[in-house]
Amino acid sequence: MLYLLSDLSGVFSPLNVFRYITFRTGGALFTAGFFVFWFGPWIISLLRLRQGKGQPIREDGPQSHLLTKRGTPTMGGLMILAGVMVAVLLWANPRNHYVWIVMMVTLGFGAIGFYDDYLKVTKQSHKGFSGKFRLGLEALIAIAACVAVAEYSAPGLAYRLAFPVFKDAIINLGLFYVAFAGFVIVGAGNAVNITDGLDGLAIVPVMIAAATFGIIAYLVGNVIYASYLQVNYVPGTGELAVVCGALIGAGLGFLWFNAPPAQIFMGDTGSLALGGLLGTVAVATKHEIVLGIVGGLFVLEILSVIIQVASFKLTGKRVFRMAPIHHHFEQKGWKEPQVVIRFWIIAVVLALLGLATLKLR
Repeated sequence: MLYLLSDLSGVFSPLNVFRYITFRTGGALFTAGFFVFWFGPWIISLLRLRQGKGQPIREDGPQSHLLTKRGTPTMGGLMILAGVMVAVLLWANPRNHYVWIVMMVTLGFGAIGFYDDYLKVTKQSHKGFSGKFRLGLEALIAIAACVAVAEYSAPGLAYRLAFPVFKDAIINLGLFYVAFAGFVIVGAGNAVNITDGLDGLAIVPVMIAAATFGIIAYLVGNVIYASYLQVNYVPGTGELAVVCGALIGAGLGFLWFNAPPAQIFMGDTGSLALGGLLGTVAVATKHEIVLGIVGGLFVLEILSVIIQVASFKLTGKRVFRMAPIHHHFEQKGWKEPQVVIRFWIIAVVLALLGLATLKLR
C-alpha cells in the first residue's frame, strides 16, 4: 500500500521514491525479515505448545534423525508466509495483476501444505492426506494461475513458450501451454517439498532462486533492459521483484530459527508454497525452462525419488542408498552440515548459470 504514496509525488516530490521497484524491493526484504525475526520466537512457542510431540519423524529415514529432530515443531512456513504477505501488502503495487496471481498460488499451496501438516501432527504419522487428491488440488490452482497469466500477457506472449539462449525461439503451444506451465508450478512446489529434509537445506536454495528470479523479473519487466538483453519484454512483471525480495527477507528471518539445530521446521506449509511461488514467477516472466537450471538442485532431489521408486519397482534394486539424494549422502557418511553447505554451493553455481542465459544470445 506504500506504493500508493507515489500518487502524491506531484505534491511532495520525495514520495516519488516509492515508484522505484528497487527501493520497494529493499523495503519488502527488510520488512519481511524484521517481521519473521521479531515474531518468530512467539510463533515457535505457540506451535510447540499446540503440537506437543512436534513433527513425526520417518522411521525409514536416517536413524540419527529419530534422536536429533524428534519433538521439533513444524508448520514454520506460517512464519514465512506471514512475513511475505505483510511485506507484499505494504510495498507491492496493488494494481498489478501478476502480484495477486503469484500470491494466490502461494497461499493456495500453503493452505494445502498446512492441512497436510495438520494431519501429520494430529495423527503423529508422516503420511498426510491422499497424494492424488493433493496433486489434483495443486493442479487446479496452477492451471487457474496459468490461464490468468496468459490472459494478462501481451498478445505476442500469451500461451507461448520461450527458450533461453535463442533470442527468437518462442513457440505457440496453444492450450497445451497451460498444461505445461501448470506442470512447472506443481513440479516446483513438490520439488522444494522433497528437498526440505535437513536443517536449512531448502530455505537457502529457495532464497538463491528468489534472488535470481527477482533480477530476471526486474529485467524482463523493463523495456530498456529487455531490449538490450534481447529477451522477451513482459510488461508488469518487474513488480514481481518486490515479491521475490519479500521472500528473501522472510527466508533470512526463518533461517535464523531453522539453522542447525533447527528450532522449527518449514513443513509442507512452507515448502509447497515457496516452490509454487517460484514456479509462478517463472511462468509469468516466460522463464519456465530457466527455472529448471536455477532450481536444478530441486530437480535433482525429485528426480532421485522418481529414479529410486522406478528402479525398485522394475528391478527390485535401489540406485541410491536412500532417497531423496541428500539422505543418500548422509548414508555415505557425510555429516548433515556438510550435505547442507555443499548443496548450497551447488545452488549458487546453478543460479549463476541461469543468470548467464540472459546474456547468451
